[in-house]
Amino acid sequence: MNRNDLFERMNGLHVAIIGDVMLDNYWWGDTERISPEAPVPIVALRRRESRLGGAANVALNCKALGARVSLCTVLGADAEGEQLWQLAEEAGIDMQASRKSAHRATTTKTRVIARHQQMLRLDAETTEDLCTEEEHPFIDLVLRFLQREKPQALIFEDYNKGVLKENVIQRVIAHCQEIGIVTSVDPKLKNFLSFTGVDIFKPNLKEVREGLQLPINEDLKTVAALATVHQRLQEKLQHKITFITLSERGVYAKEGDRNEVLIPSHLRNIADVSGAGDTVIACATMVYTLSQDIQLMAAVSNIAGGIVCESVGVVPIDKSTLIAECDRLLGE
Repeated sequence: MNRNDLFERMNGLHVAIIGDVMLDNYWWGDTERISPEAPVPIVALRRRESRLGGAANVALNCKALGARVSLCTVLGADAEGEQLWQLAEEAGIDMQASRKSAHRATTTKTRVIARHQQMLRLDAETTEDLCTEEEHPFIDLVLRFLQREKPQALIFEDYNKGVLKENVIQRVIAHCQEIGIVTSVDPKLKNFLSFTGVDIFKPNLKEVREGLQLPINEDLKTVAALATVHQRLQEKLQHKITFITLSERGVYAKEGDRNEVLIPSHLRNIADVSGAGDTVIACATMVYTLSQDIQLMAAVSNIAGGIVCESVGVVPIDKSTLIAECDRLLGE
């Protein structure tokens, strides 16, 4: 597929994201001295900002790439949840398949930043699984939404905060298979092997080692070793595509027992890797849904992940920058 056509057709996609959302708070300030009370820096706060995080940042990335976006989640019926919901709606993200819960707190991460680096992070969160009285209404809400709206793609974004219980995962994947929705996942350890039948399985190397319980000394630097990982995963998940992010080494992708690609990373001025995985899964899902081409999927999302690492904090991809960088690095 021509890349110009690809980026243009992104504007016609409808993508749903299901999983754990977060409110990312940034407190920016200056530090010039150490506290007399303890050996810690004093940060004089100058500015505060709240951003969409977790699955909501994946939604924001899909929106930035031009898609119509729906978010499926359960968040707290608290002030942070209200703020997150408002930020999502202001960003043009559809919240009709989301619920608020009086039993859960909205996950909030507060980062204190001074001298262009993170000094401290404060987390407030619930990590327990959805209780039964929340789980079944949520599944019903999501399945009805999928049946009614039929988005072309659905992304599972798991941060081990409890929204993606095994039953939720399996019911949603099964329904997507029935009605022809492309599915992808950015997995974490707890549910690593629960995404049976997903189309795109996108762990990083650390998650692969933990999820498959590989020895720490097992070499995963060669294409042959990564192909073996793909085979092991496919035996357990019966998925279509393995897409592994390799940090500074780039990305690896393999489809079934045939198409395979290893793409090195491009030289970047790395400021912050936070949120890069969100950008990669959003971009990879949209590119593959439109093109069915893992080479194009890997190449474009590899560039997208690198771009967002040049900014401090969790930020979505800028589509015009991505297009320009694809033209520069991939040629015509």
